[in-house]
Amino acid sequence: MNSIPITIPDFGDVQEITVIEIFIRPGQRVEQEEALISLESEKAVMDIPAPLSGTIEEVLLREGQQVKSGQLIALLTAERQEDRPDTPPEQTAAPAEAPEPTEPAAPGGAAPRPGPPPKAQEPGAPVHATPSVRAYARKLGIDLSLVQASGPKGRLLKEDLELLLRQAIRRHQEDGNRAAPAGAALAAMDGKEYGEEEYALYGEISQLPLGRIQKISGERLHTSWLNIPHVTHFEQADISELEEFRQQLNRENEGKEPRLSLLVFVLKAVAATLAHFPLVNSSLAAGDRVILKHHYHLGVAVDTPQGLLVPVIRDVERKGVLEINRELRELSQAAREGRLQPGEMEGGSFTISSLGKLGGTNFTPIINAPQAAILGLAKSSIQPVWDGSAFTPRLILPFSLSYDHRIIDGAEAARFCAALAAAVMDLKRTLL
Repeated sequence: MNSIPITIPDFGDVQEITVIEIFIRPGQRVEQEEALISLESEKAVMDIPAPLSGTIEEVLLREGQQVKSGQLIALLTAERQEDRPDTPPEQTAAPAEAPEPTEPAAPGGAAPRPGPPPKAQEPGAPVHATPSVRAYARKLGIDLSLVQASGPKGRLLKEDLELLLRQAIRRHQEDGNRAAPAGAALAAMDGKEYGEEEYALYGEISQLPLGRIQKISGERLHTSWLNIPHVTHFEQADISELEEFRQQLNRENEGKEPRLSLLVFVLKAVAATLAHFPLVNSSLAAGDRVILKHHYHLGVAVDTPQGLLVPVIRDVERKGVLEINRELRELSQAAREGRLQPGEMEGGSFTISSLGKLGGTNFTPIINAPQAAILGLAKSSIQPVWDGSAFTPRLILPFSLSYDHRIIDGAEAARFCAALAAAVMDLKRTLL
């Protein structure tokens, strides 16, 4: 038997290396290439494998410790070939189960591997996953014990979580009855499943069934949130002059036209700005192509007693504010009265969700898939603005852009929001 020291490999100029997980203990037998510890630097997370098969004599590190190249990890008693456990004869092995058909790849993702459906691990069995994978699982609400590992020596990989989600979503789509796309594979918030009886233990309750529109929109929003990498950019616009212009038009058209809302002017500004930012008015197709839309059909989220509906105003760039105002009012009224036709909610290229007078300083709306972005308008308010010599009261409109980060990067989103703010602040010039 030989005692072999195992050391931290040479990481060159990397200064800070932290032990984030230790997978071994004294007396434990390990195979060659089996992961011993997991290290994290400012650049990556990596596992350190065993150089030989053998038994761990002593572990010389602790989790959370800062280490450096050449530092001892453990002492290993090397194993002679004749000491290795016998491999069971091939004929005694249980027949392998036939793998399930391979799931199709999600847009923009790697093709999932064929294999049996996810199975829970043995009760109390350790789950081997790096902190980054554990954090990713917490974000998705996945119980790691439900995930089948495909990494070396039973390690869970990020791809294993994504495969589980895709399989669960596919089962949900085929079933058509469950409310949550991830089905039973997603853990409850605290690892428990709650029903009427559990809630009733703590006090009086009542039940309110979800409406048909809430079920449909809820499923779409959940699917969008799980499948689209959302990022939100926040901006604000000085609408003092625009508000004066709106009030002037309302006075001039009093008794002849319905009163113009701020949203009508924002619709015109959005259409004009989208013409210069085609990626914001696009959709992702098959994961490797972006469909640029050279039309500006803008959806507007409408709050109705039945739930949220999104009628679409077509060709906004070709219509005047009075025509848009009439159409918006008619569609909103039809939505609230349940008269909206399916065709009036189809074909949108971009969506606006406005909190109007409800309040709030900002929010992060969920993208209306398959669109690439959505605009959220919060409540405008009077704020002091420095004009170079004094603070003056100005009417400020906060807004946000939630966008698909696979298509739009942060710089493009920032440029779009800045251009939109400029268009709103000088809408008269934009209308020209």
